[in-house]
Amino acid sequence: MSIRQIQIVSLPVSDQQAALRFFRDVVGFEVIRDNPMGPDQRWIEVGPPGAQTTLTLVTWFDDMPPGSMKGLVLVVDDIEVEVERLRGHGVQVTDPDDQPWGRFAMFSDPDGNGFVLHQLPDGLPA
Repeated sequence: MSIRQIQIVSLPVSDQQAALRFFRDVVGFEVIRDNPMGPDQRWIEVGPPGAQTTLTLVTWFDDMPPGSMKGLVLVVDDIEVEVERLRGHGVQVTDPDDQPWGRFAMFSDPDGNGFVLHQLPDGLPA
């Protein structure tokens, strides 16, 4: 197989600027690109520091309404710290749940896109 990685995931949002503020200022992602793309659109790409896979905040796919993305998993080192940090920003996050495959908690962005925080069990590579 010649496919080596997933580069970008398109995340449907209603307001690119509001989504940018949320992912940069609340979630803590870096802005990879923010470029004009036509008369009323921008290419806004964000991601965790150093990550190979990023998100682009899209408004132009009619069949991807804002809030339709669910279950995107974000790996964290310490789920308790991350849950409290997000709650400190006013984000509603579920309490961490312990499972054989690790600990997880869930939250949504302002559009309703759903994310899973996942702390891997000790000894399992990311």
